[in-house]
Amino acid sequence: MRMQRWTALSVAALTGMLVAGCSGSTTTDKSAVKVAVVYSKTGLLAAYGKNYVEGFNAGLDYATHGTGKVSGHKIDVTFADDAGDPAKATAAAKQYIGTGYKIVAGTEDSGIATQLGPLAEQNKILYISGPAAADKITGKNRYVFRSGRQTYQDVATAGTFVGDPTGKKVLVFAQDSTFGQGNAAAVKAVLGGKGAQVTDLMVPATATDFTPFARQAAQAKADLIFVAWAGATTLPMWQALDQQQVLSSTTVVTGLGNAASFSAYGPVAEKISFLSYYFPQAPNNAVNTAMVSAIQKAGSSADLFSPDGFVAAQMIVHAVGSAGGDNVDKMIKALEGWTFDAPKGSETIRASDHSMLQPMFQAKLAQQGTTWQPTLVKTISAETTAPPAV
Repeated sequence: MRMQRWTALSVAALTGMLVAGCSGSTTTDKSAVKVAVVYSKTGLLAAYGKNYVEGFNAGLDYATHGTGKVSGHKIDVTFADDAGDPAKATAAAKQYIGTGYKIVAGTEDSGIATQLGPLAEQNKILYISGPAAADKITGKNRYVFRSGRQTYQDVATAGTFVGDPTGKKVLVFAQDSTFGQGNAAAVKAVLGGKGAQVTDLMVPATATDFTPFARQAAQAKADLIFVAWAGATTLPMWQALDQQQVLSSTTVVTGLGNAASFSAYGPVAEKISFLSYYFPQAPNNAVNTAMVSAIQKAGSSADLFSPDGFVAAQMIVHAVGSAGGDNVDKMIKALEGWTFDAPKGSETIRASDHSMLQPMFQAKLAQQGTTWQPTLVKTISAETTAPPAV
């Protein structure tokens, strides 16, 4: 009887231990998945970095339903400031990769992104580029994805303003920089490939007097002038083009920047046609509404590159959830060919080269009181602006 009683008690105790153990396993988190977000908190592109991170935080909350977890894995995010410096960005990425991070996201700078891409392949980690627009990021290797658009899509959108480009004279007016050169190459590839006669006028980044360059633009007598410009010299550049009658003599298209840049065009704004990657009023869907609302609740406003951060978070959550952790091969497989609802609308990660196929927009700036606000002219389909597969 004693032995029977001891056995019964032992079984009961063991059963209790097993129950407790099972209970604990259902409530204890699985291993956290570490994500390094490398972005410009400071430096020339800090405003874009701010958009990106705000969008990322909103996207992570949205995709995980406010839990910060997927399939039992906590998404553990570390943010690193690249300050627009490729050396700092590379050092930060190497540091995190060396301590076990399998996912790196971000950067607004194309020069940085093109360096992080090979690093991803060397270390076999997942890299999701941010707002960096250079076409050569796409198809870099199987480990590189992007959460935003690329230059080709900007240029293809610009081309929709002139219809059939065959025989048209197109001038690229741009800063002589990686950004400007990338735009010039894209215009030649996109519109030149469709029969346009494309030339470029590259302005030194150190230039402060734009009248000579604006005069050359006027003398070109182009059917379309594509302007690729950013930074503090934006207003005097546009003033010079207007003074030389460029804006009133031909179709001038440029990319619509972030909200802070709207006033930089001055009174000439209404003479410019804008291709737009994103502004909050352009898309009309539930995801965009959720993103805009979340960023507002956090004390800010959705802006140009908010979707890039939001989509990066969506991609990470989908990849981790599908892979059941941070197995890189499984995450890549989960992302390739994925179609999902993003703030801009339906987007697809093309399986062959990881290009992000997405809608784009035509816009105008209109003065409202003392400010300028964008208005939607037309939504351009993802198919219309899809880059050739790499």
